[in-house]
Amino acid sequence: MKKNPVFDRLTALADPIRARLLLILERHELTVGELRSALQLPQSTVSRHLRALADSGWVVSREDGTSNRYRMPVRELAAAPRRLWQSVRDDFGAHATAARDAERVRAVLADRHSTSQQFFASSAAQWDKLRAELFGARTELYALLGLLDRNAIVGDLGCGTGQLAEAVAPFVKQVIAVDESTAMLRAARARLAGLKNVDVRQGTLETLPLEEGELNVAILSLVLHYIADPAHALAAVRRALAVGGKALIVDMLPHDRAELRDTMGHVWLGIGEQQLHTWAVEAGFTQCIVHAVPPTPNTKGPTLFAATLM
Repeated sequence: MKKNPVFDRLTALADPIRARLLLILERHELTVGELRSALQLPQSTVSRHLRALADSGWVVSREDGTSNRYRMPVRELAAAPRRLWQSVRDDFGAHATAARDAERVRAVLADRHSTSQQFFASSAAQWDKLRAELFGARTELYALLGLLDRNAIVGDLGCGTGQLAEAVAPFVKQVIAVDESTAMLRAARARLAGLKNVDVRQGTLETLPLEEGELNVAILSLVLHYIADPAHALAAVRRALAVGGKALIVDMLPHDRAELRDTMGHVWLGIGEQQLHTWAVEAGFTQCIVHAVPPTPNTKGPTLFAATLM
């Protein structure tokens, strides 16, 4: 005779300990150790009942390091087992045992929270260093790339070796990377070779190899201080932007580091907010919003700014 799954489900629930486990796991995801503390039972007993519940589909687990976390997938249950569970829950949930289990679960969760708070309390002074060691410097800024419109076409204008284009490409429809230097473009093409949505083009900022309105976003990162006539270059950028498009400029605030002109060919020793605003208006932009960028410890260059032109 073919087995009826309803009897398997009934058999799996035919133990008060399993009902206690499910009452907890319906609302929380816990490890075996946490369940042992909540139910005041040996770990072997908890593990044995969890295996029976997992075999009949009442609980699922996921790996979390060296532990497994268990939960009851209530929303994924079919209608029949969900009705069966509701009947058991309504009956068993009113027992004093269930109330005591719930109280101990609250203590377990409070202890879990306390452990995390103790870690942050002891690590607060070193948290920035620890996070950088684990995940790299300023990873939160890369996460912000997810705010870009996934259908956007972004221009990395003055792309250099393509570092910015490489970071942006996974988040948008297309990146067009433009630079004048043959050597820089050679390095950029090598870096970006595996990215199918990046188009590398040679050209200057004043005569961009772009169609009118081709871009949704134009990024000029540490480029404008090399341009003799920034207003003229920004006008070319403005023509390349579609209606509603924006230009993002990252560059240096005014400084007195004259050696940068001699060693790196800088034309402008930084750019002031009012100066940038004047160039932006001449280029046809109507808004210019400038923010100073907080300096990164141990860096040697001038203070940067980030400006949005619309």
